[in-house]
Amino acid sequence: MTAPPAHEPHGGALGSRLNWLRAAVLGANDGIVSTAGLVVGVAGATGSRDALLTAGLSGLLAGSLSMAVGEYVSVSVQRDSETAALATEKQELHESPEAELDELTALLTARGLTPGVAREAAEQLTERDALRAHARVELGIDPDDLTNPWHAAWASFLAFTVGALLPLLAIVLPPAPLRLWITVGSVLTALTLTGWWAARLAAAPAPRATLRTVAGGALAMAVTYAAGSLLDVAGV
Repeated sequence: MTAPPAHEPHGGALGSRLNWLRAAVLGANDGIVSTAGLVVGVAGATGSRDALLTAGLSGLLAGSLSMAVGEYVSVSVQRDSETAALATEKQELHESPEAELDELTALLTARGLTPGVAREAAEQLTERDALRAHARVELGIDPDDLTNPWHAAWASFLAFTVGALLPLLAIVLPPAPLRLWITVGSVLTALTLTGWWAARLAAAPAPRATLRTVAGGALAMAVTYAAGSLLDVAGV
């Protein structure tokens, strides 16, 4: 059998890479939509560049930090669960190795190996590294590649920040008469790209996913602009 090329990703490495890409795309998308909604809403109430810049920067910092903290907390919980599961498995291997060997055999049999081959494979895997074998086959965990909460936090922070910079710059840099139109156009274009990319990563129909992303962003901007305009009319 020909070995796969060394540069071709397989298994957990590919899955992990796709998860990070999805997280980056979704984080950027969140940054685009939330910041665009904020600055467009403020633009509906005032044309002050200082007010727009202050609101946009505040939204960028609040959103990116919130995303980072949320990812850190959720991934920390996941890592704690993985660590606890590995500790339990290590204890079970120490206390009842034969029962664990039978369990590993059964798991390999359930995956399509014949009982004899499954038993031989289980014995070889156990002899090589019992904990790693049970972690991967039974728990679906790679003990050498546990989730890292700091990586997740920084990835979310950076993705949101990059996404949020687009509407922020689009609303404060152009001349006043063009700000709103340039912001809306650039945001909808960016959402088209992120929607398409997210659909490709998820192997989903791109037109439908892209339309949902663009429609959601357009609705967010329309609602916040209407709210800002109403506040301006009311003199709030």
